[in-house]
Amino acid sequence: MPTKKQPTFEAAMARLEAIVAALEKGDTPLEEALTLFEEGAALMKQCAKALDQAEQKVTKLLPGPDGSPIEEPMEELEL
Repeated sequence: MPTKKQPTFEAAMARLEAIVAALEKGDTPLEEALTLFEEGAALMKQCAKALDQAEQKVTKLLPGPDGSPIEEPMEELEL
């Protein structure tokens, strides 16, 4: 069975915002609210994973001993 293509980060965030707005209104029937909650939880997990992956890619260029730039992962930097 083919897997369903995941939405982009931006599309997932937009859908998550729509789900939150619908649930905050408070007039969604219980079964539909549970379905929306489950979809929102899955989208939240997908977005968190995408953010974690993006964070791992972020690097800062620092001058090396010879003056040429070297990359250093963000988690090793002092902010």
